[in-house]
Amino acid sequence: MDLKEFEGMVQRALDELPGDFGKRLENIEVIVEDMPDMETAKSLKLGSKGRLLGLYQGVPLKARTHYYGMVMPDKITLFKSNIERTCQENDLDAYGEIKHVLEHEIAHHFGITDERLKDLGAY
Repeated sequence: MDLKEFEGMVQRALDELPGDFGKRLENIEVIVEDMPDMETAKSLKLGSKGRLLGLYQGVPLKARTHYYGMVMPDKITLFKSNIERTCQENDLDAYGEIKHVLEHEIAHHFGITDERLKDLGAY
């Protein structure tokens, strides 16, 4: 699919977030990139078999103190090619996978760790 169509699905997933979650997305930017760059892959120790679908970078809400301010927005990045490849290999609906990855990264914005997401059965 082309970038515009993919970004439209991302926007739709954001628009469909439950009201309380959407309202609490503070100082955050959601972007789409084709693939993670080498620096990101190395820093996360992905290796040749790693496939990063999304990435949250920032200060989670529960870690923000009264000193938090005047900072660049947190960033959620969705990696288009990796999401598309995962959908093709696993016969997944593209919109459903975009929504899942976006919600996973938003969970990190709220301070929920990967370990906690596993405990909750989100994987």
